[in-house]
Amino acid sequence: MKLKLSVIGCGYLGATHAACMSSLGFEVVGIDTDPHKVELLQKGELPFYEPGLDTLLAAEVKTGRLTFTTDFSAVADADVHFICVGTPQSKDGLAADLTYVKSSVAAIAPHLKDGALVVGKSTVPVGTAQALHDYLAEHAPQADLAWNPEFLREGFAVEDTLTPNRLVVGVANDRAEEILKEVYEPVIALGTPWIRADLPTAELVKVAANSFLATKISFINAMAEVCEAAGGDVTVLAKAIGYDPRIGNRFLQAGIGFGGGCLPKDIRAFMARAQELGADQALEFLREIDNINLRARQRVIDVVRADLSEDLTQYKIAVLGATFKPDSDDVRDSPALDIAAQLSAAGAQVVVHDPKGIEPARKRFPNLDYAEKVVDAVKGADAILHLTEWKEYRELDPSVIGQLVKGKFLIDGRNMLDRNLWRNAGWRVHALGRTD
Repeated sequence: MKLKLSVIGCGYLGATHAACMSSLGFEVVGIDTDPHKVELLQKGELPFYEPGLDTLLAAEVKTGRLTFTTDFSAVADADVHFICVGTPQSKDGLAADLTYVKSSVAAIAPHLKDGALVVGKSTVPVGTAQALHDYLAEHAPQADLAWNPEFLREGFAVEDTLTPNRLVVGVANDRAEEILKEVYEPVIALGTPWIRADLPTAELVKVAANSFLATKISFINAMAEVCEAAGGDVTVLAKAIGYDPRIGNRFLQAGIGFGGGCLPKDIRAFMARAQELGADQALEFLREIDNINLRARQRVIDVVRADLSEDLTQYKIAVLGATFKPDSDDVRDSPALDIAAQLSAAGAQVVVHDPKGIEPARKRFPNLDYAEKVVDAVKGADAILHLTEWKEYRELDPSVIGQLVKGKFLIDGRNMLDRNLWRNAGWRVHALGRTD
């Protein structure tokens, strides 16, 4: 008999995991405390944007295998329970807020049947899994706990769930591993590497991976600073060092840095946890990684002021991009939106365009101006800032845009536009880390 699954928390991670597990043939119930979100999901509609997930969700709800509810008792007959709730940064420090993780486990504990397996997928500080294991031992001794970190890339979430580059499972016994192998059997059959770990190692894998990616991004942005000071070209530098197989060319695109709901808060939570463990010196370098990342945003503002004026009150600036990356509507800790807000606070008239992120951005920064069309955003602008690398921005005709603006000044904050194309159309172009 096929296992029945529950997914606790139906945000980005949970909705994706629920739909994908259903597509593998499992009966899945998603639980969330937000009635509006549940209502949308139950109708097969997404409360956020993720390519391909909308179609998959609608199809799986239609089969009847996938349902959503706010009632935690609905997990009573499920065999495996995936915890997919958020772990945001605490309001009073760098540490992760584990309120949702702890409350989720507490909410399902009274309903867990004999032999049930609770599986954490949320990104948590090391030691959390053991604490939850101890909690279940006291309040639901009939259940077990494992940890199975997620490695989703926004824009590729379905692909990364169904065809991941590895599966990491933190378990305390063979039975828990066997259950997870049954869940992931179709994925394992594709040749996906399977890594068994203990609970703390499984927790550390996710934050270690994110810390490494953050380090690589901030490294190339630090090189961009040096290139500008020395008259070099960071794109050529990145290409040259990327040929070294020990380094590789991924995540060597200099620009305004990383954002989103994972990397920034994960490296900060990692530092906070290391301090609690007495190992804070080992991760002291992450503090500078965070500083470099934030400094990349400030550099854009400095370039704007250097070109236009220290006093920006008489200038209109068009910002192309609000999300932290393309193919997403996620504006959490978005460098693009942060830069827009800082320029607005400095007195500039800022108009933001984004293909998918306008409404989430408007909720976060209601005082900014937004435009549904690029032409409306750039009309009468003294400068254009390209800050999120959406494909449609690369396809803009600089000659056409040039007829709409007041000043032909472009800052390419992602090093993705064809500088020669824009310059041949009469534009002054500043790309971060490039001085020619």
